[in-house]
Amino acid sequence: MVRALITGGAGFVGSHLSEALLAQGHHVTVIDDLSTGQFENIAHLTQNPRFGFVIETITNTSVMDRLVSECDIIYHLAAAVGVFAIVSSPIHTIETNVRGTDIVLETARRYRKKVMIASTSEIYGKGTKTPFSEDDDRLLGSTTKSRWCYSSSKALDEFLAFAYHKEVGLPVVIFRLFNTVGPRQRGHYGMVIPRFVQWALAGEPLQVYGDGTQSRCFANVSDVVQAIVGLAESEAAVGEVYNIGSQEEVSMIDLARKVLERTGSSSEIRMIPYDEAYEAGFEDMQRRVPDIQKINAAIGWAPRKSLDTTLDEIIAYFRVKGVSKDGPR
Repeated sequence: MVRALITGGAGFVGSHLSEALLAQGHHVTVIDDLSTGQFENIAHLTQNPRFGFVIETITNTSVMDRLVSECDIIYHLAAAVGVFAIVSSPIHTIETNVRGTDIVLETARRYRKKVMIASTSEIYGKGTKTPFSEDDDRLLGSTTKSRWCYSSSKALDEFLAFAYHKEVGLPVVIFRLFNTVGPRQRGHYGMVIPRFVQWALAGEPLQVYGDGTQSRCFANVSDVVQAIVGLAESEAAVGEVYNIGSQEEVSMIDLARKVLERTGSSSEIRMIPYDEAYEAGFEDMQRRVPDIQKINAAIGWAPRKSLDTTLDEIIAYFRVKGVSKDGPR
């Protein structure tokens, strides 16, 4: 049995990771300040004697010192999330991501604990070479665009992790998550699929930003969690970075049509300019497709669930849960 510490474990991915580790017989402790995570995501786990939950920020160094000293491995998922939050709160984004990761790595070094660090496909910025490989160059917009502070903060997280590995031999593994979706994901922070599904079920217009031709690949959270756990169990993965994501590409306009078809909704599709949705001069990337050859070679991983299957799971979840009282946004 492994004693796992999951930062941000009350979040969407963290709660599914907690379930998977508990199912394998491990001990799991979650630390989350519930600023974006939700207790309801993990409430069903609190009856398990191998599960513990601490409501606190990871910047509380004394609490982190105790929790890290008691664990075998850290899954560092805590971060500012969602385009809306990033654009509206750039200070919080930078401080949360950079300072939080620095504390996690410094504490892990003190006790020589392995750290799995969640990064993001935002690392690749406006790069046009697809699919994106782990060692590709990065292309970002101006520092006057708060859109890019998230990408830069997560890149600094990666630099820190590699520095700790190189200089002091800290065992770290970095995984870059492309769009990850599934039950429990909220639309409140700008996540597109739960927003589309909730709008469709409520009979409200589906808001597609820009011209709708921008495309993404959506991986089911259950597949993603299997990849994360697989990397954690691989000694050869230490000191490396891996993409985790689906390669099934879909445009936003076609995604909206898929949701309408699979929900049987008669909602209309409404096109919203980026400037109106986010901020003046907002910049987006046209395509985001991962190269997953590296992780496939390392642990034999590839996503199994199709987008249609994933959409059906999410639709079924919201049919039971209902549309959020604070709306899809």
